[in-house]
Amino acid sequence: MATLFEAYVTNAGKYSEGQLVGETLKFPTTAQEVEALLKRIGVDGVRYQEIFITSFDGDVLGLYDHLSEYENLDELNHLACLLSELTSSELETLEAVLDSGDHCSSVRDIINLTQNLDCYGFYPGVSDEETLGRIYVDDLEMLDVPDQVKPYFDYEAYGRDACIHENSHFAPGGYVVKESDHFVEVYHGLQDIPKEHKVFSFPKLSIREQMAAYQEIIDGSSLEGYRQMQKKDRGDR
Repeated sequence: MATLFEAYVTNAGKYSEGQLVGETLKFPTTAQEVEALLKRIGVDGVRYQEIFITSFDGDVLGLYDHLSEYENLDELNHLACLLSELTSSELETLEAVLDSGDHCSSVRDIINLTQNLDCYGFYPGVSDEETLGRIYVDDLEMLDVPDQVKPYFDYEAYGRDACIHENSHFAPGGYVVKESDHFVEVYHGLQDIPKEHKVFSFPKLSIREQMAAYQEIIDGSSLEGYRQMQKKDRGDR
């Protein structure tokens, strides 16, 4: 399956200790790939359990502008799987809606947006009001303008008026307009993610690896306790 976007996944605990330890994860992904990555960056579920995303990148224009550093990997993968099912025309429509800022305040919103693209009309390559006016009048015949009048007709003004009344948007790829308010929220949260799209789990550690991890925690706690005692002793003097 082709990569739709990627995220740089970082070990949050290591980061708080002053170390940037992370790797790029490509979406859609698999549970095996996530486990292997987490193990490589030291997020084992024992010593380190938290991650955050340093940066996003990808070919879906504008998508990463609406993603935050604490996104859920299962949710991101579900989104990527849904994006992979879209046609090229649907992806263009999605990009235009993302650029407009409609239904994109969270991953949940964008997941629902992928399921409601039929609510939008998209005119690729239309980048200005005059072009829009000509399409509406000459191609779609939304206004009856006699041929002898067309050389004098103000297409730009008509296109501008259409934009105002349609509450539409000129995106980098074309013109997008919401044609229906029948937007159905089909995704409500993590419980709605299909099992096959869930990918997050901590690495499976061997007994020896588990013992080493717990011992490191104990040693670290003992060292921290010793440091605190030293500070207290110096404060009492």
